[in-house]
Amino acid sequence: MHISNPIYDVVFKYMLEDSKVAKLFLSAIIGEDITDLEFSAQERTVEIPQSAQERAPLTVCRVDFSAKIRTENGFKTVIIELQKAKYLSDLMRFRRYLGVHYQNPSNSYDDKQNKARQIYCIYFLDYGMDLPPRPVLKVNYRVWDAYTGDEFPPSGEFVSGLHHCSWIVQIRHLKQHRRNDLEKLLSVFDQSNLADDTKHILDVDDEIFPEEYRQIIRRLRKAMEDPQKRREMELEDEIIKELQDKERQIEEKNKVIIDMGKTIADKDQTIADNAKIIADKDQAIADNAKIIAELERKLAEQKLKV
Repeated sequence: MHISNPIYDVVFKYMLEDSKVAKLFLSAIIGEDITDLEFSAQERTVEIPQSAQERAPLTVCRVDFSAKIRTENGFKTVIIELQKAKYLSDLMRFRRYLGVHYQNPSNSYDDKQNKARQIYCIYFLDYGMDLPPRPVLKVNYRVWDAYTGDEFPPSGEFVSGLHHCSWIVQIRHLKQHRRNDLEKLLSVFDQSNLADDTKHILDVDDEIFPEEYRQIIRRLRKAMEDPQKRREMELEDEIIKELQDKERQIEEKNKVIIDMGKTIADKDQTIADNAKIIADKDQAIADNAKIIAELERKLAEQKLKV
């Protein structure tokens, strides 16, 4: 079956705008039962220079959710921050954005006591990192006695309010990993399934997906059939290409600057070396003059004795 490639931000956001799909998708990743989900997208819009008839914005988003989760003791509410990155430089953006969540007073519950909601972070990475080569990694905090080493359940308002859980999906390591339902679901991001040169379409085997996740596949199929989404994917390609071109130009300029700096440094060293040579010659001339003067003095003394 052909579906739109969710590696594209416009498709990724479109997939998660469907509440049922988003609940299924996020519940599968965090391994918890999400009963209610409130969507909030933090967006920035970029326009590619083009003709007035074709001008259209491309939205690149980071997505936040407020989620109500069923637990053994009732319910809890958490903030789910979901981001997808193509470049290593996005690491600092992750840190800044996480800091915004911690500072936001609205990320709390219980109006009387203003208690902090726990934060869940989900990262989709499309580049190599210094991480174990696994499709999905979970990072969780631990609580233990620093003296005895005894470990305790990581529960309590203080710990959960100041620490967060993370799930890291490494898209480049999804290939051929279908060991459980989550890896089968995440295979919709497997870029080895590209169906055309544009990278817009993936060819997936819908039979491998558990029945409960089929509506996610249908949502991505619907995106593929939407001409506007196809155009937005083309615009995203243009933006990425433009950013890559600018990055190459910056690298080339930096190389020129480094080469110029090296040339100037070499010239400065040459000037310094020449100055030393001249100084040595001047010293040699001065020494020779002193020797000549001493010889002339001795010669004059000998003449006087005669």
